[in-house]
This record gives sequence, C-alpha cells and structure tokens, in this order.
Amino acid sequence: MLTSRIFAPEPAAASFRLWALTGALRRLGATVSVLTVRPTDAVARTAPTGPGVDLPDGVTLSRWPVLRDTTGVVRGYVQYMSFDLPLVLRLLVARRPDVVVSEPPPTTGVVVRAVCALRRVPYVYYAADVWSDAAASTGAPPVVVRLLTALEGWALRGARATVAVSEGVADRLRVLGVDDSRITVVRNGTDTEVFTPDGPVEPQADGAPYLLYAGTASEWQGAEIFVDALARVRQTVPDARVVFLGQGSAWPAMRAAAEGLGLGPESTGAVSFVEAAPPEGAAAWLRGAHGALVSLRPGQGYDFAFPTKVFAAVACGTPVLYAGPGPAGPVISENALGTVTGYDVEEVAAAMTAMLVAGGPDAGTRRRLGEWVRSNASSERAGDLAAAVVRSATRPD
Repeated sequence: MLTSRIFAPEPAAASFRLWALTGALRRLGATVSVLTVRPTDAVARTAPTGPGVDLPDGVTLSRWPVLRDTTGVVRGYVQYMSFDLPLVLRLLVARRPDVVVSEPPPTTGVVVRAVCALRRVPYVYYAADVWSDAAASTGAPPVVVRLLTALEGWALRGARATVAVSEGVADRLRVLGVDDSRITVVRNGTDTEVFTPDGPVEPQADGAPYLLYAGTASEWQGAEIFVDALARVRQTVPDARVVFLGQGSAWPAMRAAAEGLGLGPESTGAVSFVEAAPPEGAAAWLRGAHGALVSLRPGQGYDFAFPTKVFAAVACGTPVLYAGPGPAGPVISENALGTVTGYDVEEVAAAMTAMLVAGGPDAGTRRRLGEWVRSNASSERAGDLAAAVVRSATRPD
C-alpha cells in the first residue's frame, strides 16, 4: 500500500517515482493499493486519461479531497492535515496490507507509524528530503524546528526500511537516528518511454529561441534567478525567451519581477508562464528548447537535493543549465550533460547566452544525452531498486 499527498497524473517528482514504484511492484507480482488525493481540475483536464490515470491490472487507487494553497499545491500544515487526518481512518479500515510505503511530509509518516503499529504492519519511508533541515534554514521558530525534528525522527526510526533519494539525504537520516543498515539510496529517475529525444515538439508561432524551466518553482529552488538573468541575456540575444512550465509558490513573485523588468506577459512576453502539462506535453516543450533551466538556491536546507528535472530534460536530448550547489553539478559536468554555474546572476546570464547563441543541440548530441539517461537514470531502474526494498520489508526482522 502506498500513501502520498501527490500521485499521478500530477506533474511532480513524487508522482513520477511512486508511479515507477507501482509499476515495479506489479512486475514482482504484488497487488498495490494507493491512498492519495484528488488532482486539481486543471491537471484532471489535461491528463491523457482524463480525471485519473490508466491503472495497470492489480492496482487500485483511492482519492480523497484535500485543501490546497493558492497555487494548487498541497503545501502548508493545514493542507497537510486535510490529507493526514482522514488518512488515519483510511488506513484503519483498509484491508490489512503486507507493507505500507509513506512519503513526506513527516506528519504523514507519523500517521503511518502510529496506525501500522496498531495493525502490526511494517512500513517503508521514502525520504525525498529532510523537512526539519529545510524548516531550520528558512528561519522557522526554534520551537517549530524542534517539534518537526522530533516528529520526523520518530517517523523515520520506526520504518522497517528507508529509501533515500541521494547520499546527502542518507547522511541526514543517519543524524536523525536511522540505522545505516535500514537505509538504501535510490536516486530518482525519469520515464524514458515518455521523455525521449524523438517525438512532437511544442510549436512556437514566432519561432523565437527559448530556454525552459519545467516543474515546480518554490522558494528553495530560486528559479527567479533566470528572470533576472534574462534581462542581461537579451542585450546579446534580443528575442531570447524563458518559459516556466508548471506551478509553484514562487510564481507570483516571478511574475512581478518579470513585469518590473519589462519582460512579463503584460509587456514584451519574453518571460511566459504555462500551466502544468502532462508528461507528454512537458517532453514536447523540452524538445523545442535550446536548453533546460534548473536551479537550487544555496542555504535553504536542500543543498543535498538532486532535482529530477535534470534527467527529464537530458532524456529529451536537451542540455541542462544548472545553477546552484549539490550533487547534480558533478553529475552534469562529468558526463557532459550541460553547463553548471554558481547561483549568480552574471554567471547564469553568460551560460544562458552561450546556449542560445549555440542554436540548440544537434541530432548526435540529442541521441547521446538520451542514451545516457536510459543507461543511468531511468525511472524503471529506480522503481525496480525501490521495489526490492519494499519487498524486503515484508520479511520478518
């Protein structure tokens, strides 16, 4: 059984990794039930299969209405509680599973640990990040940080096994008291059946060259750096554009910044914001871009994160411009997957200009990038590794 406040078809890293895990568990012969939320109306309308997803045999999906923030994301403690409190009853009345998989936030992990203890069911915690670190870095009151740290540690330490999405996350789990023998690192992958170099390209009426930021843009990603940099880029490439595809809490501030620089939809249109698209739509946008933009603001408690959007872009044959700290930089540099800069407007502007002037990747580069992801970072491979952890958790200690 999987429990998560986000699931397919909502476009997010959590959706992709849980969908991959679901498929991998089915390949092992397991039946899978998913307790999740109703998607937004916008996502339901654009999903290829309508309001749900095309479920394989042996998978059941139970959705629950939840509160969302103004950007449509289940984000904020009231919003989390709108999922977590009903989850108590949903877990109690569900047919007893062999194992439960819990995703962040830690409040969900607390619910899962408590109910699983009552029902004597093991659970696996899929640790995409460490929330208490993020809260501390964003200036939350010390009492809030201490409470969140206690809750997160309690949820993590009760898990039969824990999947960490990076070595950095694994290191933080050890600090929170998780036994090293119960931690397995499984880096996020991308769907190489959807994200491919070959396929439709999003049509652009004016043919202007663009760079694409695809995915969630929240405070810790700091994607507004690309808006600031574009003003400098257009001094060399006057028709350059940046497209933000997705959603996120940083969108209102980025819209305001773009308009303030004369770049927004109400002025030149050099910066545009496109509502979240299904994976097929995102792939089409990526194929048409001269480069994909990815950022990570330093010092926000996520310096160890590895943004999955890196692999989605490269799988489409599109090189990445990565601005920020963390493990993604060395992977991009060592495998010639794009350009890495510091989180600095001047550095970013220079790299954006170079990508646009180069005119986009040639066919050979696209094939090489796509092959690298298929060999090293496919979601199927990641799903298989995570599924093996989940299966092992059903065995007695």
